Amino acid sequence: MKNLPIGIQTLSKIIEGDFVYVDKTEIAYNLLQKAGYYFLSRPRRFGKSLFLDTIKDIFEGRKELFKGLYIYDKWDWEVKYPVLRISLGSGVHKSVQDLSENLLWVLKKAERDLGINCKTNLKPKQCFEYLLISAYEKYHQKVVILIDEYDKPILDNITNREIALEMRDAMKDFYGVIKDNDAYIQLVFITGVSKFSKMNLFSGLNNLNDITLDEKYATICGYTHSDLLTVFEEHLRGVDMEKVKKWYNGYNYLGDKVYNPFDILLFIDKGFDFSNYWWETGNPSFLIDMLKTRNYYIPELENFVASKEVLNAFDVDNIELVALLWQTGYLTITGKTSTPFGVKYRLNTPNKEVQTSLNSLFINYLTQQVTEKLKFQDRLFSMLDKPDLDGFKDALFSLFASIPYSNFTNSKLPEYEGYYASVVYAYLASIGLDLTPEDITNLGRMDLSAQLEGKVFIFEFKLSEKATGNALQQIKERRYWEKYQDADDIYLTGIEFSREKRNIIGYEWEKI
Repeated sequence: MKNLPIGIQTLSKIIEGDFVYVDKTEIAYNLLQKAGYYFLSRPRRFGKSLFLDTIKDIFEGRKELFKGLYIYDKWDWEVKYPVLRISLGSGVHKSVQDLSENLLWVLKKAERDLGINCKTNLKPKQCFEYLLISAYEKYHQKVVILIDEYDKPILDNITNREIALEMRDAMKDFYGVIKDNDAYIQLVFITGVSKFSKMNLFSGLNNLNDITLDEKYATICGYTHSDLLTVFEEHLRGVDMEKVKKWYNGYNYLGDKVYNPFDILLFIDKGFDFSNYWWETGNPSFLIDMLKTRNYYIPELENFVASKEVLNAFDVDNIELVALLWQTGYLTITGKTSTPFGVKYRLNTPNKEVQTSLNSLFINYLTQQVTEKLKFQDRLFSMLDKPDLDGFKDALFSLFASIPYSNFTNSKLPEYEGYYASVVYAYLASIGLDLTPEDITNLGRMDLSAQLEGKVFIFEFKLSEKATGNALQQIKERRYWEKYQDADDIYLTGIEFSREKRNIIGYEWEKI
């Protein structure tokens, strides 16, 4: 059984060390048939760096590494190209000075690889240009430029607008070398987590081909389910693959859905323990900072319809939360529709890992219940699993009663109806229920439907200062349950909240 390449981003180490490798060289071959300028956005730990390293080894003619792979007998290995690789994944970028020093350090490695030394006292941009032109002259071939995590200096400071703008301007100046030296370039491949506006970061690169949502390259990074059934067959023998799919699959770039490799490798390595491996490697605190800027209706964030313009609307001066959630992998595309006004995409969490983790973060933001959260999650799940709808009411009442008073006095969130629905939604999503917010029927739109092992729960929320019974009445009058009449059991639940009491004042339920 081959070794697992956990944390390995170098093709030669994988091949020479007999590690598992999912062959991406067919995609690489089709991509590299012609010169071009390519851009790819994928979330962290998705295999971007390994793919860039694969491109590097192909252009450097390291044929021995590709024996048995798709590209082996198709590529002309006699023609070799100088490769200038720049990775901004390491280092701390707290100032433009830090960035300048790190760029010079990265370029020092490029000097060693190319056998070319920059002149002393050059700025990063000058050294970059010197290396590019000198490599062309030394090797008599156009240069391949590979830039990994191009956006990290900006993302490191995304919550500090002033520094982020300084980083953006500094990187724009650095990347300007590319557009000024097209005559010396064979291929450019740029990867990152986010897609910043070309106007503001790659000004002049009008030929930059964004393949992020190109169906031909949907599986350029990540593992497909077929990969798990074949390449990882021995490693996953005896595992419930449908459960694996539910937990970790679902990232959609308009082709076959993919898994994050880090999840699968850790899942195998840890003895098939279902856990939030990928989520735990990140620090999504920036999401809380963005949530505080306006009153977001949490269920809408996970069932959002967006134009391509919204998904691409990302810059320091204009950061859309939905675009950020999509680009960082917390939301993925679950549907695509053509309209007279352009293409629309429906977004949702890709899998159970992200659904539970992201909504756990939302709970922290909405309620400040960091330590008590697990207690309420267990209780809510238990009441719905039995099911015990009266017990569910008691659990919800205790939950809202336990939200710190300061959470109400220091925030305007509880003043709007969506706050209470958001709290309920975030809790139910965090325990893994199959949820549909704003669930549409032929007679209207229910606030929320939830499914758990054959049981369907239909919720309607109202904000009122006295119990009226209108929430349950609306469900019954509009016959929302008919959409799910094939379910084993259907429960209708109307819940009324009070701004003044900050809790439930009316609660009725019926079983159909």
